[in-house]
Amino acid sequence: MPTILRIHGFRFYFYSHEPNEPPHVHVDRGMVSAKFWLENIALARNAGFSAKELGEVQRLVQEHQAQLLEA
Repeated sequence: MPTILRIHGFRFYFYSHEPNEPPHVHVDRGMVSAKFWLENIALARNAGFSAKELGEVQRLVQEHQAQLLEA
């Protein structure tokens, strides 16, 4: 699970072998996690983040989209 970015307590990472899925990033903080699609940024899965936290994570994904896609 290579970590791409750590910011505001969030860890952005990917799994090195997830074939047949569009580009995406996993995000954890503490015991909660989410998954965001990267090309057309959208929430794919949420496991515990509040709506406010998801908004912050989505904003960070948008800000760092190029870096996340490159990784």
